[in-house]
Amino acid sequence: MLEPVASENFLAAFTAAAVVILAGAGYAGGFALSRLYSRPLWMRFAWVSYLLLAGAVAVITQVMNFSGYWLVLSAVMLLGYLLAPHAIWHLSHATHSVSPSPDEESLR
Repeated sequence: MLEPVASENFLAAFTAAAVVILAGAGYAGGFALSRLYSRPLWMRFAWVSYLLLAGAVAVITQVMNFSGYWLVLSAVMLLGYLLAPHAIWHLSHATHSVSPSPDEESLR
């Protein structure tokens, strides 16, 4: 049976959801900047953002009374947030690092 969410928990849930969005963007941005400029400081910023993201997800799972497959979905979401910037970076790097063929050069 589903346990209802207490009305005083909605503010915490909405705030944590906003933190998820901002921390996810911070993680992706920090990761990309660390790869572009080879600066470890940006990667530290990315990891701090990811830890903040994980904490916000933990708050959401508590205040919204997640159980069962909702907990699994939350874990999958965290895994996706962790791996997506890596996959996007590798895809972008592979796509844009290919040198154009001579035929493509003549079209320019």
